[in-house]
Amino acid sequence: MTEKVANTQSDSIPPLDLKAQYASIQTEIMTAINAVLESQQFILGPQVNSLESEVAEYCGTRFAVGVASGTDALILALHAVGVGPGDEVLLPAFSFIASADTVSLLGAKPVFADIRPDTFNIDTEQLARLINSRTKAIMPVHLYGQPADMDPILSLAQKHGLKVVEDNAQAIGARYKGKRTGSMGDYGCISFFPSKNLGAYGDGGMILTNSEESAERLRTLRNHGSAKKYYSTEQGWNSRLDEVQAAILRVKLRHLDAWGAARRGKATSYDRLLSKISGVVTPVVASWAEHVYHQYTIRVPQRDHVQKVLAAHGIASTVYYPTPMHLQPVYSSLGYKRGDLPESEQAAAGVLSLPIYPELTENQIARVAKALSGALRS
Repeated sequence: MTEKVANTQSDSIPPLDLKAQYASIQTEIMTAINAVLESQQFILGPQVNSLESEVAEYCGTRFAVGVASGTDALILALHAVGVGPGDEVLLPAFSFIASADTVSLLGAKPVFADIRPDTFNIDTEQLARLINSRTKAIMPVHLYGQPADMDPILSLAQKHGLKVVEDNAQAIGARYKGKRTGSMGDYGCISFFPSKNLGAYGDGGMILTNSEESAERLRTLRNHGSAKKYYSTEQGWNSRLDEVQAAILRVKLRHLDAWGAARRGKATSYDRLLSKISGVVTPVVASWAEHVYHQYTIRVPQRDHVQKVLAAHGIASTVYYPTPMHLQPVYSSLGYKRGDLPESEQAAAGVLSLPIYPELTENQIARVAKALSGALRS
């Protein structure tokens, strides 16, 4: 029988501590916000322009285009490569639903591939057999902060004349063989959702590209299809990153590499302590990858029981994601059934993301490890 452990809010361990992060940069943030308020320029102004240049330089691309969310980034990028009704897009079954939603919203069909059991990223060996005359694009997802294996994807896309749209929502700053994620495909899509490693104080997103023509079209698409005011050349969206969020993100971008190094340090501490606990499978980092640990995700037996025991000790944990996309009710019409993509299904049944953020202390990591050990013994 599991012993209930009394805890107070002060000694609980959250999955992410944005209050601690804010305390460390409060003066910088307030200065940046006040500058926007004093300018009274709130939409597509100098803060957005500067952030676009800074993110493009950071990620190693020629251009970046700010949009209203990570989801919008995927929609606009997919639309820009010509995805529409009757087309198919290949993507992993194990990801956040937005990866597939954006394909469906354009009238196209998501075609799900299974994942590698070690990295949780798309199994590139499955892609060739999924390609047919309707395939338009491949969408690799850099899940949890680790890059997908891009070379086979890019080679396959070139061979078949396909476009590559990187879902880089969780991995800004990560590297694949020295290259930043989001810089290798036709487009790279970033989310600035508050919980991301580079998070805004609201929604926001960005699209990376090396094509000047593509960047100009994206700027038109995000603004009602208008390259100039009140003159629309095509149907577009209202998807503009606002000045306040851009100003906040510019402050945070200056700290991103230091935060990434801190996350890797916390992951190393977890690895050391959890390696001693039977039944825990710690994250595998591919030899060609620099992981940024948006999540520190383990596999454990009896995951739901373990999560409840951790909660009783005041330790928050999260399941990303309990249902793979091919088994989501919204995609029941596609005809997938349980057992079709076994690695994705096994991951959904066993993954657990532990607290990880730069401000997490070594004592807190030790508490998590101790509680996890106890949960598995019970």
